Amino acid sequence: MFRGLSLSALVFAGLLAAGCASMGGAAPAKVADGVLVGPNGMTLYTFDRDAAPGKSVCNGPCATNWPPLMAASGAEASGEWAVITRDDGARQWAYKGKPVYFWAKDQEPGERTGDGVNNVWRLARP
Repeated sequence: MFRGLSLSALVFAGLLAAGCASMGGAAPAKVADGVLVGPNGMTLYTFDRDAAPGKSVCNGPCATNWPPLMAASGAEASGEWAVITRDDGARQWAYKGKPVYFWAKDQEPGERTGDGVNNVWRLARP
């Protein structure tokens, strides 16, 4: 179903969908096979170095490889989900205080190739 689309197109579509979903009060992600996935079905991850609750330290090249699950300007916290402000002023979703990210090398929904990368990236679990 996603064959022929570039990774950047898939990530953009996911970020756009996340922003649209967040405007309506829906959770920005769902659970699939025991892990959190974005609206595009792509696996979400947490970063061990995000030690301070509600603070992302994955910026610049890090955020290129690990695109944040962005929150739309009107998105509001709900339940375990919070909206945090990144260093560049953009808004990102955090689950239970941990910012969540996609992994650029996951090519299709259901892939989990980012789990354990550099021993600091983990599957985001409910």
